[in-house]
Amino acid sequence: QVQLVASGGGLVQAGGSLRLSCGASGIMFRIYVMGWYRQAPGKQRERVALISSEGSTNYADSVKGRFTISRDNAKNLVYLQMNSLKPEDTAVYYCNRVPDLGAKSWGQGTQVTVSS
Repeated sequence: QVQLVASGGGLVQAGGSLRLSCGASGIMFRIYVMGWYRQAPGKQRERVALISSEGSTNYADSVKGRFTISRDNAKNLVYLQMNSLKPEDTAVYYCNRVPDLGAKSWGQGTQVTVSS
């Protein structure tokens, strides 16, 4: 059974930072490309960052230079360090494989709210 549990969200002022964590179980974590996704109200879910099993990373243009994705294969954890947050970063953030593991794999996510 796939479980992806994201945590670390919260309310922060613009310019602030948050570090998200996601624990994965029921998957072959260490061989998968993992990603962080977000969904803002009224918008489609989008991927903001991904990391390969070896640690290569890629970012959406909207977060490049501000967000950093990392992983700990020994602990089945993936992280997202978010700096210089903007109000437009407000969304529910999720982790999942890239490509995702299907509709039932999405966890509850963690809410990030950035106030101006």
